[in-house]
Amino acid sequence: MSSSPDDAAGPSLRVLVVEDNLDQVHTLAMLLRLDGHQVDFAINGYVAIDVAERFKPQVVLLDLGLPGLDGYDVCKWLRRHPGLEQTRVIAVTGYGTEADRARARAAGCEHHLTKPYDPQQLLSLVRGDKR
Repeated sequence: MSSSPDDAAGPSLRVLVVEDNLDQVHTLAMLLRLDGHQVDFAINGYVAIDVAERFKPQVVLLDLGLPGLDGYDVCKWLRRHPGLEQTRVIAVTGYGTEADRARARAAGCEHHLTKPYDPQQLLSLVRGDKR
């Protein structure tokens, strides 16, 4: 079953899911596609950089605890890369302490959702709803 952008609650966005758990990747991708978005994914930080350069996401859902290059460093890279510095970055992670949140903000994440998260809240953040 696919959804067209006309069925979405808002405009179709290019969303990059960066997550090392493939079940999470598939779940997020399905949720986002049903909401009308174009989705690509990466399972580690190094692949995320390659995909981001090609895909030019408008929104990145970023796990912070990635093997190798972690999510904090991916976010810092996005903020410095020409053409991607305005990309909205939402941390979607198991790291939920105040220190984790502060570190994510310092790296450039605009929002921070701790797993398990409310899917409707995630979609609202992706869409940029002003609530």
